[in-house]
Amino acid sequence: MSEHRRKSPQPQGGGRAAARRGQTGSSSGRRAAPRGATESPSDSYDSGGEERPFGSRAEARRAAQRHSGGAGRRRAADGAGQGGRGRGRGAVPPKKRIIDYPRAGKYGAIRWVPSWKLATGLVIGFFGSMMAVAGVAYALVGLPDVAKTAEAQNNVYYWADGTQMVATGGETNRQIIDYSRIPKEMRYAVISAENKTFENDRGVDPMGIGRALFNMAKGGQTQGGSTITQQYVKNAMLEDQSQTISRKFKELFVSIKVGANVDKEDIMAGYLNSAYYGRGAYGIQAAARTYFDKDAEDLNPSQCAFLAAVLKGATYYDPAGAESIDPSATPAANRERAETRWRWILGEMVKDGHLEESVRAKYPDFPPLQSPRSNAQLGGQVGYLVDLAKAYIVNNSEKTGITEKQLRDGGYEIHTTFDKKKVTQLEAAVKKVRKENIKAKERPKTDKHVQFGGASVDPATGAIKAIYGGVDATKHFTNNADQTGAQVGSTFKPFVLAAAMKWGVRDPDLEPTQAQDERIKVSPKSLYSGKNKLKIEDYDGTVWKDKDEKEWLQRNDGDESYNPPTFQIDLREAMRVSSNSAYVQLGMNVGLDKVRESAVDAGIKEGSLASANFPSFSIGTSDPSAIRMAGAYATFAASGKQNEPYSVDEITDKDGTVFTHENSAKAKQAFTAQVADNVTDVLKTVVDEGTGTAAKLSNRPVAGKTGTTDGNKSAWFVGYTPQLSTAISMYRLDDDESNKKREFLEMYGTGGQDKIHGASFPAEIWHDYMEQALKGTKVEQFPTPEPIGEVVNDVVVPTPTPTATETEEEEEPESPDPSPTKSEPSPSPTTSESCGAFGFGCEDDGGASTGETDTGGTDGGASPTSSESTEENGGNSRGNGNGGLFQGSSG
Repeated sequence: MSEHRRKSPQPQGGGRAAARRGQTGSSSGRRAAPRGATESPSDSYDSGGEERPFGSRAEARRAAQRHSGGAGRRRAADGAGQGGRGRGRGAVPPKKRIIDYPRAGKYGAIRWVPSWKLATGLVIGFFGSMMAVAGVAYALVGLPDVAKTAEAQNNVYYWADGTQMVATGGETNRQIIDYSRIPKEMRYAVISAENKTFENDRGVDPMGIGRALFNMAKGGQTQGGSTITQQYVKNAMLEDQSQTISRKFKELFVSIKVGANVDKEDIMAGYLNSAYYGRGAYGIQAAARTYFDKDAEDLNPSQCAFLAAVLKGATYYDPAGAESIDPSATPAANRERAETRWRWILGEMVKDGHLEESVRAKYPDFPPLQSPRSNAQLGGQVGYLVDLAKAYIVNNSEKTGITEKQLRDGGYEIHTTFDKKKVTQLEAAVKKVRKENIKAKERPKTDKHVQFGGASVDPATGAIKAIYGGVDATKHFTNNADQTGAQVGSTFKPFVLAAAMKWGVRDPDLEPTQAQDERIKVSPKSLYSGKNKLKIEDYDGTVWKDKDEKEWLQRNDGDESYNPPTFQIDLREAMRVSSNSAYVQLGMNVGLDKVRESAVDAGIKEGSLASANFPSFSIGTSDPSAIRMAGAYATFAASGKQNEPYSVDEITDKDGTVFTHENSAKAKQAFTAQVADNVTDVLKTVVDEGTGTAAKLSNRPVAGKTGTTDGNKSAWFVGYTPQLSTAISMYRLDDDESNKKREFLEMYGTGGQDKIHGASFPAEIWHDYMEQALKGTKVEQFPTPEPIGEVVNDVVVPTPTPTATETEEEEEPESPDPSPTKSEPSPSPTTSESCGAFGFGCEDDGGASTGETDTGGTDGGASPTSSESTEENGGNSRGNGNGGLFQGSSG
């Protein structure tokens, strides 16, 4: 371009262009120093890295675009960034989503935190959905019809041969009555006890339902509906009684609908007409007839309060007890629970203004009740048999698949193991002895309240073939075959012998400290002391003493010592004559823990065993049932194979077979055949020529043992052949359920005899029954036992010359000390130490305490200390029932 056409430079001092250039330079982020800012002559020129002012508007514009483009690129890189170019126009905004999660434009953990909009939407959506579901569910459920509730069928029970025993158990005992016929005291008793707000609430307790759902969700204990309306819905409509969340939801919706659409009077009447009161009674009218033999409208306030108490759970509040269902539901325990709740309900009725205090004062005593069984079909032994079968089914529901509620609803055919002929024969044998010997009217002080119990078990399978539960199931309500509380005495000794053969005893030739782990399995030929008032040594060799440091001395029946002057007696002979001293010391040498284990292995339930902390444990302070004793002896008869006693072979319903026992039967080898057969061989001696000769059968081998307890309060005979094991018990116990302090009574003079022994009436009943039960069956022999063990203590110990003091008549024993304890070894030798480990050849010390005594019967006996009785047996004032067949057990 030519020189003369170039524009003249702009003035440096001012003008709009200069101002514009200054702004442009400022916007570029670079600083241009104005002229005259310094005194340097070069201030008016570009120098030293200073940015030169833009020379034109175009240049300024380009500079601005460069600056803007850089910022845009940075924004684009920081944003969604994918495809955004950032060429001076900013980032491309992210694509919008229906649910912004994870959150766009957020980084790190905050991206995963829902926005308040999202959270609010979710809450609203959830509750909206729930309301929609609830609305549909509410619309679908119907109202219950009391007249159609729990339409049950009878259960049909069959004998082992397939013939029908009885049809019972269905809910036929029901009669619906109108609200006007229900006493207001009954309505108010239930309201005060269960739902004080019933007259004003809407039928549901949201908090109660919430607690139930929460507990079930976390796997805790289930809970039922807490209002009367919910209970009515549960009883009257829902066939499914399972404790599940789905059932709870269904119950909730039905309860809400009932509360909104049904009058309170109808709800109350429906509840009381559908509830179960125990004893097969459904509804208030059936309950009034069952417990008080009157119509519901005639019930007084006290009786109403009792029926309201039973609604809590008949198993635990019916004073008749339900030990076959739960061992803790004894008549005594149930009565105490029922009285406590009855009294509380009456008090609540007064407090709530539903009952005048003056009216309450008219009922100070618990109301008298009717017999638990009024069904003539369940008379005699049938009621006991049905109870036994029902208990087996319910207590083995994990195997049978049938709950108590399902069994009550009925519809099952139950094939039992009971042999009709054997049941009849056992009952006839008891009746014969009772008729000929027990004269309650002539000898009320000695012959009143006499009880017998009995059971027969098949050794090969464990099947219960027959029982004798009492005089009549409609009159005597405790099943004497299944639980008694009567101590078994010397019939426990075979378990001691089995333990000695299985585990062995401490080595008598070693010092006690060395013999702790050195055991010798004993032979029936092993020798022990049969001396009366024998000083008993513990497993470690220390002499047992009571809390007053008096020596524990074990007595034999009639204070008899065997085989003087050495007093040596082998274990076979000791079993034959039932020497207590020999078997108590044997038990100590084996270890009472091993004796206990032996009994459990044979089939005795642990809950029926007394404390194993005392020497007398070995001679029968425990109280198993007749069923369990027959089953345990059956283990010896089966050469050591233990089968759980059972009473149901098969159960069917309309759809086919529900349960068969053979699919769940599992025999275990409790003892080796060598041990079991040797025990049997020793017990044969008892029947052949010992205390059990009264039980001899014609041309059949019999093994068995007699048992009598101290104080003559119970007597037993338990014996077996290869085909059948049977136990018979006898005792005196007041069977009046209203008597809270039921105690075992002495049998001195009972039946016209000075003293009742296992060898007397029990052995006679056993003999008469077994002769008939085995008639026509093949005679089988017991296996020949293989020799076992070593002969312990086979060295005869010389006997010191008795002194004048030793020959004097022994004093009567002192009462057993309530809490005997073993003593520490004395530094100076005791009499027993100087006479040998087993006291051979030693006479009694003059003035020594008897410690633990046992007078027993001719077959020996058991005499627990009071501490033993109270520690584990509850004192046996009426029997703890722990010997029951099904208590805490599978069979």
